Amino acid sequence: MNDIFSNRMNGLKPSAIREILKNSTDPDIIAFSAGNPSKLCFPAKDIEKYFSESLEQEWAQGLQYGVTEGYIPLRDALKKRTHEVFDAFDADTDELIITTGAQQVFDLATKILCNEGDTIIAEGPSFVGALSAFRSYGVTVEQVPVHADGWHIDEVEAAVKAAKNLRFVYVIPNFQNPTGLTMTAEVRKELLLLAEKYNFYIIEDNAYGDLRYSGQHQPTIKSMDKTGRVLYLGTMSKILAPGLRVGYVSGNAAIVNKMALAKQFNDVHTPMLNQMVCYRFLTESDVAAHISKSCDLYRDKLNLMLKTLDDNCDGAFGYTRPEGGLFVWCTLPDSIATLDFCKATIAKKLAVVPGSTFYVDTDAEYHSVRINFSCPTDEQIVTGIKIMCDTAKEMMR
Repeated sequence: MNDIFSNRMNGLKPSAIREILKNSTDPDIIAFSAGNPSKLCFPAKDIEKYFSESLEQEWAQGLQYGVTEGYIPLRDALKKRTHEVFDAFDADTDELIITTGAQQVFDLATKILCNEGDTIIAEGPSFVGALSAFRSYGVTVEQVPVHADGWHIDEVEAAVKAAKNLRFVYVIPNFQNPTGLTMTAEVRKELLLLAEKYNFYIIEDNAYGDLRYSGQHQPTIKSMDKTGRVLYLGTMSKILAPGLRVGYVSGNAAIVNKMALAKQFNDVHTPMLNQMVCYRFLTESDVAAHISKSCDLYRDKLNLMLKTLDDNCDGAFGYTRPEGGLFVWCTLPDSIATLDFCKATIAKKLAVVPGSTFYVDTDAEYHSVRINFSCPTDEQIVTGIKIMCDTAKEMMR
């Protein structure tokens, strides 16, 4: 039946994470496989109130078609916050539009910037949703390894030089998904210099930027950009609720406006009521206090996961020590096949995500898994980590 589908769909596979999640709906399974923020961080009562207010006060606009670029009050609020918190919006040179989740940015950016056969460079490993979106347009995605000490700019430059018609580099500088690592300020500066030298763009995905639990704040790449080469991606999913599907992109006005044109033919606009709720959250809630409370919860969960690893791992495998975000990346010994490890943990009622999911070559062996600490309970974190450690030790014998 494959002959009925377009060429661009050839080779695309369902997300392994979503397939794993389908198999982890059993309430007895401990799901380290999720990529979600905790439901404990959703301000459900406030959201209910904001929906009610929007329907009472702006029901006609909320239920009507809206402009493709987004609900103007929300755009203004996000421009203000993006500038003040992340220095990632310049009113003189930039534009900002609302997207249906940050995921839509990957689709729009690739659509307007790339032709089939062009090249995109990403970190290796990287966010599977972005990789899939890029590849759906027939581009070549080259991945440059992320090491324990981060991205090596000399390896990036070598990949840039070798790339055929490189259009942009995609990075997640803060608490990267899936490794949890943070790009140093020096590498951010050097990457921007490479973009200027070799004439390519940068997509800076800062989905986790608000979720810092320790360490020092790092400047956004966008804050250093003086030539309009950085498209900055943000989302309401990690600080409010992912089900609202509200994201945004800011950057060079000519590029962002072209993305709005592409969005017009895609979904017309992001749901108006959802945008109104996000606007009320940003202007009526104590956003900083809400984020601080969420960070307190995540910090405790991350520290518990790391302590349990420290107490039980005994060198069976390596793991990152993130300063924020939602994930820890574990590196297994070469003697342990990742899929065998994942099957063994599932048999013990623990779901983890194989590292190959986060690479273009999903069939290769990377001896790694991603685990999430935001969703499991404290008891599940302790039990799940002990299962991982025991399984790795058993497989090494």
